[in-house]
Amino acid sequence: MADPNRSLYCTNLPDKLRKHDLRLSLYMLFSTYGTVLDVVAMKTQKMRGQAHIVFKDVQASTQAMRALQGFEFFGKQMKIVYAKGPSDVIARLRGTYNVPTTTSASQATGASTELQKSIFSGPPGSAALPSKPSGEVNGEPQAGQGVKRPREDESDEEEAPMDEDSDVPMEASSDED
Repeated sequence: MADPNRSLYCTNLPDKLRKHDLRLSLYMLFSTYGTVLDVVAMKTQKMRGQAHIVFKDVQASTQAMRALQGFEFFGKQMKIVYAKGPSDVIARLRGTYNVPTTTSASQATGASTELQKSIFSGPPGSAALPSKPSGEVNGEPQAGQGVKRPREDESDEEEAPMDEDSDVPMEASSDED
């Protein structure tokens, strides 16, 4: 078992709940024992049914672990232990957080393309953006592009004229009885 620390590792959690609902329910449950800094619950295959709860102090995490050990949470009994290592939230508060570096296939070989160099070489926004089309071709403005058609003055009734001399008889109304 790990040494007492601010982070608790919970297992045997229901995996049918949505991530947001699970995090909210865990926060509401554990916040009664102290200030909860973070609830980390992921829905990946590896982390399904597990969560990490980070408290502000060790006493609150110890009290929550003792009180909620075996607690029936949405039909399953929770298993709670201290987390093996400190949480990223705690490391950020201490100022000792190091951003993890990832190595992809292209970075592992040491080769980078010109596109990667142009994108990642400077600070954000320093890369030259492609120029926006101004609507001109060979220095002359294009006619008719983006211009709204004027509305005709005629009303809708005049567009479909009725022929008064039509051979179709009108239907008799039921009022003439």
